[in-house]
Amino acid sequence: MLAHTVAKLSINNEMNTTTKLNIPETVAAIDLGSNSFHMIVARLEISGTLSIIDRLRENVRLGGGLDDSGIINQSTQDRAFECLETFAQRIRDLPDSAVRIAGTNTLRVAQNAKIFVEKAEAILNHPIEIIGGREEARLIYLGVAHGLATKKGKRLVIDIGGGSTELIIGRGMKPKRRESLYTGCVSASKRFFPNGEITKKAMKAAELDAALILFPQVADFKAGKWDEAIGCSGTIKAIASIVREQGWCLDGIDYESLQNLRTALINAKNTDNLNLAGLSENRTPVIAGGLSVLLAIFKTLKIEKMQVSDQSMREGLLYDLVGRITHQDVRDATVEAAMMRWSVDIEQAQRITSSVERLYRASSGQWPIGVSHIKALLKWASMLHEIGLQVSHNNYHKHGAYILTNADMQGFSQQEQALLAALVLSHRSKFRIDHFKQLMKPFIKAGNQMCILLRLAVLLHRGRTDQLVPEIDISINNKNISLHFPEGWLDEHSMTLADLIKETNHLDSAGYKLSFE
Repeated sequence: MLAHTVAKLSINNEMNTTTKLNIPETVAAIDLGSNSFHMIVARLEISGTLSIIDRLRENVRLGGGLDDSGIINQSTQDRAFECLETFAQRIRDLPDSAVRIAGTNTLRVAQNAKIFVEKAEAILNHPIEIIGGREEARLIYLGVAHGLATKKGKRLVIDIGGGSTELIIGRGMKPKRRESLYTGCVSASKRFFPNGEITKKAMKAAELDAALILFPQVADFKAGKWDEAIGCSGTIKAIASIVREQGWCLDGIDYESLQNLRTALINAKNTDNLNLAGLSENRTPVIAGGLSVLLAIFKTLKIEKMQVSDQSMREGLLYDLVGRITHQDVRDATVEAAMMRWSVDIEQAQRITSSVERLYRASSGQWPIGVSHIKALLKWASMLHEIGLQVSHNNYHKHGAYILTNADMQGFSQQEQALLAALVLSHRSKFRIDHFKQLMKPFIKAGNQMCILLRLAVLLHRGRTDQLVPEIDISINNKNISLHFPEGWLDEHSMTLADLIKETNHLDSAGYKLSFE
């Protein structure tokens, strides 16, 4: 019954990102990783299948440009922007609905990520999402699972990136457990193998460090919890290529082949001396760090053999994008699950969502909220605005904002969660204009406008009854909002009138002028 009721909350017509399938001919995904930037372009068939038509990859090593204060240095930024100029030539004319661009660990932790992303978006002419570690893991699994034949049983998928390592256990197309660890080939190489120097002592220290990071996850990811192990991404594919070319393991990777590679690296003493078949020049500077992490994973999780997938997060981004285009957006399921978990009042959520829809229609064309990737967030904020009520009645908006900021919300980027949190925090009482100023640039102005519509809808349904709210005409001139109610309606609803008078003061403090008649 609950699932059926929640399904009705999906806003139709103008509030949906599309009202019918509008399938673009070409779609693209860009993975802004801590080691490499990847772009994949595909033709999207009417059937929903993908045909890859272009791939680009550049070793930017964004994570290597992080200084001790968490700032991406200028030379690394310049290298990244030069790469993105090349990518932009391929995607600049595609609509936003046909492109997904995701930043991972380095952009999660960099102090100047916001400035970097704004410059990168100007180059690419498309929005960039910064995704959390577990969301990255979900997309990795999605990409890998689509590239493998369906098998019974569970699989462990491992991706060693430049700044983080993702572990996922899943069955079929569904990830069941996801974790992201703060270690990767770039960060480990930078820390334990400076200037490319490789010693037995440094390798042992690097392996121990990775094992300690991995240790809290051993009980959930060790052998016996899954039926096959699959590795993906550049580090694991590079190691698989080396051990195959050396004749140490002709099918995938086993622990003995990793030990042989370990010995070869230590004997070389420096990455400058490495001359291994299967090892590319671009991968050489970070191979020692990547190997130390993989050795720790094999030993700690007791992996005997690992197969290797050619697909990873960028393919996952594409498949997730296809889901959004065909109205199978995982974010809808995430919101439904959150409502169930936090016992949201379904009927009240329905009232607010319906009124937000009507207010949105009335204001459409007067405020530029209609960007597709932003507009849907107003719907989800309407559904989740009372998510904090199970924690506290008086301060539920604050608790709701905390939950939405920190929850593992599948499908949502960190910027999207920040916008949802800001909307929920400011949907009642004080309008916290400073929280919107902290958002990424495309969300600031639209976020303020979305919040006003949400506040008005909540105000109109303060009585939590099914009493019909009349159609309200809205006139907007920049920051001046004028509401026009049916004649005599406000006289008959004195509580709403009193709330509107209070609301004029709240909005005035945020720089908006509200009038009504």
